[in-house]
Amino acid sequence: MSAAQVLTQARSIGIQVQLDGEDLLLEAPAPPPSGVLEALSQHKAEILELLRPRADGWSPEDWRLYFEERAAVAEFNGGLTHADAEAQAFESCIIQWLNRNPDSSAPGRCAWCGSAESQEAVLAFGIEPGTHTWLHSECWRLWHQHRRTKAAEVLRETLERAQRGKDGRDG
Repeated sequence: MSAAQVLTQARSIGIQVQLDGEDLLLEAPAPPPSGVLEALSQHKAEILELLRPRADGWSPEDWRLYFEERAAVAEFNGGLTHADAEAQAFESCIIQWLNRNPDSSAPGRCAWCGSAESQEAVLAFGIEPGTHTWLHSECWRLWHQHRRTKAAEVLRETLERAQRGKDGRDG
């Protein structure tokens, strides 16, 4: 059984599993079965990895659940084929990742080409204070394409890792 399967099994019987530093914090309405406790203990390192938030605040498990939820909504409520629903869900993940991982840069210096403001104005993109990205208007397209490519690479690896854990191929 994989770490993700153990986590799913624990949750299915009402055990809430959360991080507490380098430990797992369990909350349950009744004492958990010893087999589940043993499995949680055996897979503790992998479960910690699945639950540990990354720089964007989400764990691989969070990304997997977000992707699966978006895909299910698109397929069952939106009437899309399974493949189209997954493609749309992945696009939603990319947008979410871009929002959760801002690329701020120093004011007056283009984040893409590195040049300071001169004849061509360097404009601020973004709305959150302290997270503006400064870019020349002609640099935006390449910068944005690069960011989307990076988001897709990170998400593919993250979702594959979470899926391997769910399928019992983690390790």
